[in-house]
Amino acid sequence: MKKIVILFSGEGKNLHNIIDTLHPHQCEVVCAITNKARAKGLEGLDAKHIKSEILEHTNFSSRETYDAELVKLIQSYNPDLVVLAGFMRILTPIFTTNIKAINLHPSLLPKHKGANAIEDSFLSEDSIGGISVHFVNEELDGGQIIAQASFEKSENETLQSFTCKIKELEYQLLPQTIAEILYKL
Repeated sequence: MKKIVILFSGEGKNLHNIIDTLHPHQCEVVCAITNKARAKGLEGLDAKHIKSEILEHTNFSSRETYDAELVKLIQSYNPDLVVLAGFMRILTPIFTTNIKAINLHPSLLPKHKGANAIEDSFLSEDSIGGISVHFVNEELDGGQIIAQASFEKSENETLQSFTCKIKELEYQLLPQTIAEILYKL
């Protein structure tokens, strides 16, 4: 059974979707790690028998020292793959050179990188919106694209309807992509 570690920072909707979709039949989620002690995604993990760890970035003097400790923590679980599912941290080469990871991003990369991708994509002149799953490297949202999914913007699109379409695609594409990567390992 292939093992994954999932990193998240907030609500954990993609985290819980991965667990519900893939664990324990297609892979084992050996740990969910967050950088925020009050991350809502922590709720319900015990009931699903998923180990969680809190490693708050605010307790470290630099990105590099945080990433070094994060790498050690991840490696202690010996995962086949690390999945960033709403992990809102810019990672240093200490992380990117030591951990094989993929990231879910709510735009059609290479457009609309960064934390405001949904709003930037919505406000753009682009006729389509979508999501990307990519390998993590030292460039923010710049790693090799693994998979993408898109939809046509509707004439009366609102930010709320646009965001809902993004989330629906995320819940389908991320678990599917994880399963495909693990199958190839």
